[in-house]
Amino acid sequence: MDFSVSTIKYSETGYFSKIAIDYLNQSDFLKNFYMHAPNPEGIKAAIKARQSFSTNRALLVQELKEQYQGIALTAKQEKNLLSLLDANSFTITTAHQPNIFTGPLYFIYKIFHVIKLAEEFNASHEGNHFVPVYYMGSEDADLDELGYIHIDGKKLVWETSQTGAVGRMKVDKKLLQLIEEIYGQIGVLPFGNEMADLLRSTYTIGKTIQQATLELVNTLFAEYGLLIVIPDNARLKKSFQPVIEKELKEQFSHHAVQQTIISLSEHYKVQAGGRELNLFYLFEDKRERIELKNNQYTVQSLQLSWNLEGILEELNNFPERFSANVILRGVFQETILPNILFVGGGGELAYWLELKKVFKAADVPYPVLLLRNSFVLIREHQEADMEKLGFSIKDLFQPAEFLINELVKRESLHSLDLVEELRTATTYYTALKEKAGKIDASLGEHVSALETKAIKRLTELEKKLLRAEKRKFDVQQRQITAFKQSVFPSNSLQERTDNLSAWYASYGKGFMQMIYEASLGLEPDFIRITVKD
Repeated sequence: MDFSVSTIKYSETGYFSKIAIDYLNQSDFLKNFYMHAPNPEGIKAAIKARQSFSTNRALLVQELKEQYQGIALTAKQEKNLLSLLDANSFTITTAHQPNIFTGPLYFIYKIFHVIKLAEEFNASHEGNHFVPVYYMGSEDADLDELGYIHIDGKKLVWETSQTGAVGRMKVDKKLLQLIEEIYGQIGVLPFGNEMADLLRSTYTIGKTIQQATLELVNTLFAEYGLLIVIPDNARLKKSFQPVIEKELKEQFSHHAVQQTIISLSEHYKVQAGGRELNLFYLFEDKRERIELKNNQYTVQSLQLSWNLEGILEELNNFPERFSANVILRGVFQETILPNILFVGGGGELAYWLELKKVFKAADVPYPVLLLRNSFVLIREHQEADMEKLGFSIKDLFQPAEFLINELVKRESLHSLDLVEELRTATTYYTALKEKAGKIDASLGEHVSALETKAIKRLTELEKKLLRAEKRKFDVQQRQITAFKQSVFPSNSLQERTDNLSAWYASYGKGFMQMIYEASLGLEPDFIRITVKD
């Protein structure tokens, strides 16, 4: 597969939050909200901190082996799995919910990022070994977010009556029908049959979504040595029991995060506020909040209630029924994994920056945070069309309307702005206001009203001139609109909308290899890939 790569700064795209850009720029204000900078020195410090924490490596390896029963591991996976028993072996982790059929493209990108980082660190840190990990957030219950994909602009939704943790839901006939809808869109492409068969083989009736996701992601990434962790596991949760007990007794996470949220909210939009008790109760097809009222721990929708002694007994007997929410999820992840670096999107980065004191209160090492790689994929003929219209790569991140207006202003044979006329009008009314004021001070307000009306009408005329001239550039307008809808659908980043299916159906495993090769490590740049036609 032939392609070329270039990069631009995240700040030049206009698609990333202020907190993400400030973190990339290592702003002084944010330095109090994380432990280790995302650079070689920060990596060394994170390794040192992790070495002083006792991770139950034997348990982790045992549970991973059981999880992978019936699945053949590659040599790289075998090596990585066994290495986790070694005190000098560490994980580099990204997390994501089990979106059906991998969801948006950035799911693929963030996994390749941890793979590339592990390879780079293995080459540069003699005496240590680094393992790329995908931590599956299978206890998320937001099916509205996880139960659909987009292919070529069409939204395909899984219509199911199932509730609770999405990972525990079962593949049903409606989901199989969705696979056939996908095949109807990609079947004519060179690798369409291969992609559809992959989905059919991993999503089979009665299988849980977390198991189907494990098998699909493993098929896509096994050759790169990726290990997948499904944390919805009684024995792994048992190892997290001391932190859950602390939360039940003290509600420590709420107290730890509140002061941080207040400080952060002075400069940024708060990502996750949490609750007084940051735990859910999982039972069969339900995932409901545990609430503390009048010294009673209740799950109202299930009509369950315990005193402190009773809920601690429930935890001891059924640890798998307790689920961390967003405030404690990362602490659980970092408890069961010997992790030194977490790769996440802008939203994930924002809420992890709220959690430093939560980690300290739980006495769990806080990892290096790294903004995941982002890509825009442009086919060669699309890029050529935009270059002919006089646009640079940076220009293409602008809204379609902006690009059209810029093109018309640049290419028109007429002057379409009324800057000089507006300046003249302002000068005229300033002089008139002075003259009228000498006669009667109250006339100044009348002149100001006349000026406002005149400026408004001139501005409206300017817009009409541009609209009239646009009609002469109909072909170019359609080119720009089609490009933006394909590469920046709904004026969003392609990676937040497009699913893997159509891209894989077009290029097969070559697409995966392309993303792998183009992925960066610690370098904080946005990546453009031009795919040769």
